[in-house]
Amino acid sequence: MAERRPKSHSLERVLGTGALFSTAYGNVGSSIYYALGLVAAYALGATPLVFVITGVIFFFTAATYIEATTMFPEAGGSSSFARHAFNEFWSFFAAWGQMLNYIITASISAYFVPHYLGIFWEPLKEAPWDILFGIGVIIVLGALNIVGVQESAKVNILLSVVDFATQVLLVILGLALVFNPDLLVSQIDFGTAPTVKNFLIAIPIGMVAYTGIETISNLAEEARDYEKTVPAAAKLVVAAVFAIYFFLPAIALSAMPVENGVTLLGLPTEQGGFAGDPVLGIVVNMGLGALEKPVEIYVGILAATILFIATNAGIIGVSRLTYSMGQYRQVPAALRSLHPKYKTPYVAIIVFGTIACVTMVPGQADFLATMYAFGAMLSFTIAHAAVIKMRLSDPDRER
Repeated sequence: MAERRPKSHSLERVLGTGALFSTAYGNVGSSIYYALGLVAAYALGATPLVFVITGVIFFFTAATYIEATTMFPEAGGSSSFARHAFNEFWSFFAAWGQMLNYIITASISAYFVPHYLGIFWEPLKEAPWDILFGIGVIIVLGALNIVGVQESAKVNILLSVVDFATQVLLVILGLALVFNPDLLVSQIDFGTAPTVKNFLIAIPIGMVAYTGIETISNLAEEARDYEKTVPAAAKLVVAAVFAIYFFLPAIALSAMPVENGVTLLGLPTEQGGFAGDPVLGIVVNMGLGALEKPVEIYVGILAATILFIATNAGIIGVSRLTYSMGQYRQVPAALRSLHPKYKTPYVAIIVFGTIACVTMVPGQADFLATMYAFGAMLSFTIAHAAVIKMRLSDPDRER
């Protein structure tokens, strides 16, 4: 039997469907600001199709998390599911997969913050300034988390709502100004642009757009009436994210079509492209006229803010997960040591924050995306396996 963690207290169940949705969407929705360019570099004109395929995968993954979380409404995500379904070894395996997710979340989000702030100072969009700025973001947030200063949940919810509303507005404007179905079809030369190999590579990379569903699972202990709010929030996240990722890539490829085997959406900044800031690329190429510059500044600031919060979420996730793993003896005791004054897991924040900085040094966004996708698929696969096992071993448990 798996070892159960003694609970010295219970978290207050105060979060409703709206709070769960907003928090999860803020985590998942931040990926749009870098996923578009990463996928377009490989998939070219087939980018919208890639996001449809990954969206279907996300739908089934969300269904798995809904079922498992309502069975065991506790923090831990796939690690918790594996503990109940299998044993401590598989829980350990899943937990380290989650650890990789949190580290790369912090790294890739921090790396793209300066790309959007480049609207104020162009060198921030290129090496070495983007790397140095991104490392600085992690150092500052790591220090704040050691002291114990965390972001306001209400501010996060507000920004998530504003972010979603902005993305919806961009979709509406894009449909009115640049959307061209015939152009979308004509620019796909499957087998050549993109090649079959690059198309297949783009699918797991595209999964970075949908990681973050574990957020709802990790908040389950604080969810009010979790049997209803957890499934409702997860379904809203799936619907909202799928809608955005169905339309925005199509609008982006209408505004920046594939020409001579390349698209500005997938080209790096030094080649005149927008792979580092794809949503800004949509704004610049949408034909907004006099409104272009104000909208560009607004989107740049909003994107940088959302990515800043996503970076902080990764750092907070690392600290919480390390402390939780330590209670099950899944990490060395030193890693979960608390600061003598601030009572925060400062060793974990320093160690894993340093790792996040190191992964950023090469300045390879596609490497970060690949690592992100690997960790996510590892967690998702274990979650699916755990639900299948529990259907067989515990069929009468209420789901």
